[in-house]
Amino acid sequence: MTILIKNIKELLQVRDENTLKVSGSQMKELPSITNAYLLIEDDTIVDFGSMIDVSNVKADKTIDATNKVVLPTWCDSHTHIVYAGDRSQEFVDRINGLSYEDIANRGGGIVNSAKTLQNTTEDDLYNQSIQRVKDVMHLGTGAIEIKSGYGLTPDAELKMLRVIKRIKKDFPVKVKATFLGAHALPLEFKTNKQGYLDQIINDMLPQIAKENLAQYIDVFCEKGYFDLNDTAQILEAGLKYNLIPKIHVNQFNAFGGVALAVKYGAISVDHLEELNTEDIKVLKDSNTMPVALPSCSYFLSIPYTPGRQLIDAGLPLALATDYNPGSTPSGNMNFVVSTACIKMKLTPEEAINAATLNGAYAMGISKQYGSITKGKKANIIITKPISGYHYLPYAFGDNHIDQVIINGTII
Repeated sequence: MTILIKNIKELLQVRDENTLKVSGSQMKELPSITNAYLLIEDDTIVDFGSMIDVSNVKADKTIDATNKVVLPTWCDSHTHIVYAGDRSQEFVDRINGLSYEDIANRGGGIVNSAKTLQNTTEDDLYNQSIQRVKDVMHLGTGAIEIKSGYGLTPDAELKMLRVIKRIKKDFPVKVKATFLGAHALPLEFKTNKQGYLDQIINDMLPQIAKENLAQYIDVFCEKGYFDLNDTAQILEAGLKYNLIPKIHVNQFNAFGGVALAVKYGAISVDHLEELNTEDIKVLKDSNTMPVALPSCSYFLSIPYTPGRQLIDAGLPLALATDYNPGSTPSGNMNFVVSTACIKMKLTPEEAINAATLNGAYAMGISKQYGSITKGKKANIIITKPISGYHYLPYAFGDNHIDQVIINGTII
């Protein structure tokens, strides 16, 4: 099937195939074509350009995008969208003065979600999760990374990863799976952390590899969770199964996790609300993508990732939702882009680059996703009539999306 989108007010993020990420001052540039057209064949972008160059283009379906902006779908490189139940009571607890750490110390937090998930069937978990997946697709997300980590037992972690695999098979959205067994310490291992690390390494990883359930491996490298030695053990073990690191680091403390992640070839380091000059120096000498999660900072009232500092240091930056039941119960990338502009002082161009091309890079998929490029997958957002793309982050409370095309399919 061919789809022609014509009379596009502005076609954003037009790139050649060799641009896989943008860094530093490059992030201020958002290549575009005004009064444009875009031609899709099956699941692929095959042509685009100025309307004055359109001649004899025939398509099975034509979409008139007069006064509308067209851009690539969002690439959300950090989510925990597969979970059971919610943690709305903890939301109230925080309003009443308890901190994230206080809640975790009394058996809440990740351990609470794990208990709920362990008691949820695979089919029920799938059905809860696909509703969230459908929602984010309609909000413009066309590629998504999904982590395990709310199981914390071999059976429950595998259950999560199998659900992720089912989502990957059943939906057109691009899915990358990450194993996050080292998300928190289960209560039964509270005095035996090494015992849990051994279970991850000896029981979980071999089965995950056998069933081909993950492409990435993650660790919550943070005080009170998993330290540098713990993290190194997990990453060493994961690399034996060709699992590439994507690390939770520097959410509350900076103590060398970024350097460790870079040492092990992490494709991304995520959170970075706390950052020091050594972290920036290490990232400059790497191919690792820093990922900010501004809606997590918004929800927990913690500092925002210093994205302005990272970009001004010449580094790239990606944006993601961190969609999860405890610290970010939202998968709305439009809100993430707005919040990055409002709270992190990114320009609209920087934020859109961070949420599309650089987000794709943080998932290892920017050869096929994240920009308007001939030969890339046809993952497209068509906005409602708006004054221009600056309006997208500016008017943060409204849904500006008219249509979403994922893998050539109109959602």
